[in-house]
Amino acid sequence: MCRTEPQRTIGTVIPVDAPLVLGPHTFTSRLFLGTGKYPTPECMVEALATSGTQCVTVAVRRLQLGVPQGRSLLDYLPRDRYVLLPNTAGCFDADHAVRTARLGRELGMGDLVKLEVLGDPDTLLPDPVGTLDAARTLVAEGFVVLCYTSDDPVLAKRLEDVGVTAVMPAGAPIGSGQGILNPNNIRIILERAKVPVLVDAGVGTASDVAVAFELGAAGVLLNTGVALAKDPVRMARAMKAAAEAGRDAFLAGRIGKKLYATASSPTAGVIAGE
Repeated sequence: MCRTEPQRTIGTVIPVDAPLVLGPHTFTSRLFLGTGKYPTPECMVEALATSGTQCVTVAVRRLQLGVPQGRSLLDYLPRDRYVLLPNTAGCFDADHAVRTARLGRELGMGDLVKLEVLGDPDTLLPDPVGTLDAARTLVAEGFVVLCYTSDDPVLAKRLEDVGVTAVMPAGAPIGSGQGILNPNNIRIILERAKVPVLVDAGVGTASDVAVAFELGAAGVLLNTGVALAKDPVRMARAMKAAAEAGRDAFLAGRIGKKLYATASSPTAGVIAGE
């Protein structure tokens, strides 16, 4: 008998998880994928479909639009299947980030934006001052801002106070594949936040995704872990399974950790010597 559910009989359907709501968008998949670094556009298309994602990121500054021959990235991303999440990747100050977000909106990708204001080209960690300034401007202009940030709980709270729709702390440096380096800080952010928290960056394999969801993350955004895997499509399938398993584990409620063993079978009423 579950503590939070009535007793179930065999065959009872487990309740469906509530969807993730970000501004005007509702998602049943909590896995967000990027579109860069894939060996071919066709591989990207297959990996995205296999992952079950409903939202994909697009780096506005790296789009090749108006190509006389061939297809641009947007031609591979049907709008009836995916919500596009333009991002300001590659921007190192607030002004450039704001202009890039505006450009994404002018290109018809809507008000949803993933804000990145980077402070260092080697670590690709965010510039906290520039990030706050850009977030403040974009929120005032009606953007639905999903904000990339470090795993600093104080900065995450400041961004929430500015009015961002979601905060996106990095699990590890972008593209590093190191996984969730500081789960304690992520837990603090999750405990304090009143907006969705999506773990962004640093995911290397399926277990990293499961850990993020087990901590309570509302979603996970990743790119390199799938795109640069030896078999991106198979890794996309693994990431999807990990996201579902991790989210289920969080909702189920894990047991507490104990120093000593606890017998699985009851010891009360056992006759000595048996």
